[in-house]
Amino acid sequence: MSTKEKVRERVSHKEAISINNEIIVYNDDVNTFDHVIDTLIRVCDHTPEQAEQCSLIIHYNGKCTVKTDVLEKLKPQCSQLLEAGLSAEIV
Repeated sequence: MSTKEKVRERVSHKEAISINNEIIVYNDDVNTFDHVIDTLIRVCDHTPEQAEQCSLIIHYNGKCTVKTDVLEKLKPQCSQLLEAGLSAEIV
């Protein structure tokens, strides 16, 4: 096995260990655009533009990944989204 092959194996192994999870927010008929945008800004630290784009994606596609990180960091954020009345889950 050449040195080049060994390096590739190490990188692939590291990538497999650091898999991130995602918070997905789903569309509903209850929450307004303003509420979704304000909640994403407050909970997920989105910029106003980012939050607005996510809200449009949620509306037209039915869902959107709003945050990607390690599971421990996403749990409290997902809980806050749920408490705000949004439909969200971690995958």
